[in-house]
Amino acid sequence: MARMPAFAFEYLDGGCFSEVNLARNTAEIREVQLRPHYLRQYGGCSLTTELFGTVYDAPFGVAPIGLQGLMWPGSCEILAEAALANNVPFVLSTVSTASIERVAELTEGRAWFQLYHPAQDELRDKLLERASTAGLGVLVVLADTPSFSYRPKEIRNGLSIPPRMSLQNLWQMLTHPSWSLGQLTCGRPSFATMEPYLPKGMNLNHLGEFMGETFQGRLNEDKLKALRDRWKGTLVVKGIVCEEDAQVALDLGADGLIVSNHGGRQLDAGQSTIKPLTALARRFGDQTTIMMDSGIRSGPDIACAVASGAQFTFLGRSFMYGVAALGRDGGQHVASMLTRQLTQVMEQLGCERVGDLPAHLIS
Repeated sequence: MARMPAFAFEYLDGGCFSEVNLARNTAEIREVQLRPHYLRQYGGCSLTTELFGTVYDAPFGVAPIGLQGLMWPGSCEILAEAALANNVPFVLSTVSTASIERVAELTEGRAWFQLYHPAQDELRDKLLERASTAGLGVLVVLADTPSFSYRPKEIRNGLSIPPRMSLQNLWQMLTHPSWSLGQLTCGRPSFATMEPYLPKGMNLNHLGEFMGETFQGRLNEDKLKALRDRWKGTLVVKGIVCEEDAQVALDLGADGLIVSNHGGRQLDAGQSTIKPLTALARRFGDQTTIMMDSGIRSGPDIACAVASGAQFTFLGRSFMYGVAALGRDGGQHVASMLTRQLTQVMEQLGCERVGDLPAHLIS
């Protein structure tokens, strides 16, 4: 994008390895076909959707994104404010650039918190306590990052662990003044939630080592059970793509599942999210709340995901593209655009309620 340095845009836009699954995610959503009904009585449509006891104005929210402020200055705060204004959920990543407390303030406590499970139980408990004290009622625990993925663009651009800054990156910053001036105003991007736990005077090399050691290891039954025991609010497991994992999560007390492949950023040889969604919704849809992210870019994509069994959806890149293009107005613009697009699809189908979209699926 013209307003972003290439290294920042490629961090946002890219996937892992050859980006096969990145492309597959959206392409296979768009293979879904919906059947319209034109001669029925139609009283208009409503996008309102109830999720975990809260009624939202639309069946989509802002997905968790790490290092948002690197891609556009202040973008985490911009999107949190837009989510509140549009009454949709905002999910804060552990490794985003605004703190739990700041996002709770901006969303009046309505945000969700996505946890990268720490290696140490003490840090886990501190993060859970902060999220609970801030009033965040939904904890999303990430299951699909047992290892750091191989992302060639990030390695080339110096955004690997540990990070490095090249002359090319410096030139890109100098030639993108809006981004650079915004960073001067907002301050250097940092892992705001993690700052209290970083050793003082840590340089970039040591930061990489610290983050790698802090978040190494995979989620397992014991870790999930401990989270369920400690977290008194709603617990959602994100990154579920197979029925066996879904059953384990539900047996351990998860309240919902997000079908996700981390936006095509972890396993290039994996399925697109729309494929396992259908099977998981068919088997578990009457037992729990099934949601989906990864590959969703537009209102029609949301309609296809919901018709295929998702009760709610989340978008990351689309919101970030909007903020990068329009700054403070970007979050509101994307939310309004998605609402208009989804409304048009439902009007065309003759569908009055979001929950009726599966009846329009051509299987």
